[in-house]
Amino acid sequence: MVKLRSVSDAVLAWGGDRVVSGAGLFVLGGFADRVGLAGELAGALPPAGERAPVHDRGVLLTHLCLALAGGGEACSDIEHLRGEPELFGTVGSDSTLWRVLNGVGDAQLAGLWQAAAAVRERVWPRMPVSGPLVVDIDSTLVEVHSENKEGAAAHFKGGYGFHPMVCSTTDGEPLWGMLRPGNAAANSIGDHLSVLDGAIGVLPARDAAGHRLGDPKGLVRRRLLVRIDAAGCSARIAVGCRNRNVGFAVSARATDGIDAAIAAARFDEDVWTRAIPNPKHARKPCRAQVAELTALVDLSGWPEGTRLIVRREPRHPGARRSLFPSENWRYWGFLTDAKGSPAHVDTLMRRHARVENSIERLTDSGLARMPFTAWNANRAWTAMCLISLALVTWFQTHQLSGALAKAAPKRLRWQLWHLPGVVCRHARRTHIRIPARLPGAQALLAAQHPR
Repeated sequence: MVKLRSVSDAVLAWGGDRVVSGAGLFVLGGFADRVGLAGELAGALPPAGERAPVHDRGVLLTHLCLALAGGGEACSDIEHLRGEPELFGTVGSDSTLWRVLNGVGDAQLAGLWQAAAAVRERVWPRMPVSGPLVVDIDSTLVEVHSENKEGAAAHFKGGYGFHPMVCSTTDGEPLWGMLRPGNAAANSIGDHLSVLDGAIGVLPARDAAGHRLGDPKGLVRRRLLVRIDAAGCSARIAVGCRNRNVGFAVSARATDGIDAAIAAARFDEDVWTRAIPNPKHARKPCRAQVAELTALVDLSGWPEGTRLIVRREPRHPGARRSLFPSENWRYWGFLTDAKGSPAHVDTLMRRHARVENSIERLTDSGLARMPFTAWNANRAWTAMCLISLALVTWFQTHQLSGALAKAAPKRLRWQLWHLPGVVCRHARRTHIRIPARLPGAQALLAAQHPR
């Protein structure tokens, strides 16, 4: 057998104190300092005793955001930052972080959300604004393997754990989230509206104006639309959105009324129009069709102006359950009060699928685990996972371009966050030199400068 080598013949040895790891997290931390994240978080957790704590709470939680961005899943992962004082200064221990998160009650949790909102107020005006603000609500399951965790319960898929619900923008930035027991219903109307209210509460003033419950419509400065899957298909949710001057688009469930509407229109070729093709699949012919069947279904109980839009596409092997039984077509529909042609509104609603990417990014940024036994601590952990991902999203939007501006957490860790560097002293300053041959080095050097 031929002996092959996949690595060089180098030998591991002690030393190398001038080499550091996490140059990308250092740049991300510098961005967090520029937008004032640590200061806002410090205001959310004021000292409880007579003396100031050794480690500032805002800095400690910012370090937690960096650890989560780097792939952390527990308090002990902050120790990786403690080993690089040249990059991160004095970092609190995992036991200090554990005590801080365990002490977060209702008031402190609300303060954490408002701290992120204050940073968002400064960051969002620098982003280009076009059209209405579109947000998505979805839930996910977090499996745990201990019955000692407060709030953990069996869920509808046969597992055991928690069932958080999250609201995020169409670009994947998490706005607000609610930790729920594992047996919480996916179609809870109250939870959907609570998450929507929480998300509105952390929006910048210009985006939130007129969207709080009871606000007059004349206060609206920017239209807001929420998209929800079939778990939110309820006239009560639609009415709740209307009471907040929020547009809605919810996936339809199969009912006798919708079944009859599709049956009445399926052979009427004048009703169906060609759907707008996905730009990513421009080379493939688009055979999907869209129709508005509002006049064929009873929508009493739904807000005035509610429309039923149905999409159908040729059925393929393994296709999921359809709204209407058919051997040739797969039917899918949604209810909305959005304006525009059925094809354009269909395109708007189909982009709700991006929320799955947002949930995947969250579970890859610390939300896949609930490391605490106490409920309040796990609520604080959930909030910090969302704030950390929001920080990464802001950084991608403002400091990165090309593929890295939309990259998933795994790629960011390989190409940016964990890049090594060499500590050098020059002109009374500390410099971190990054090997130019590493992928992502050029992008990271460019990203350290404010834009």
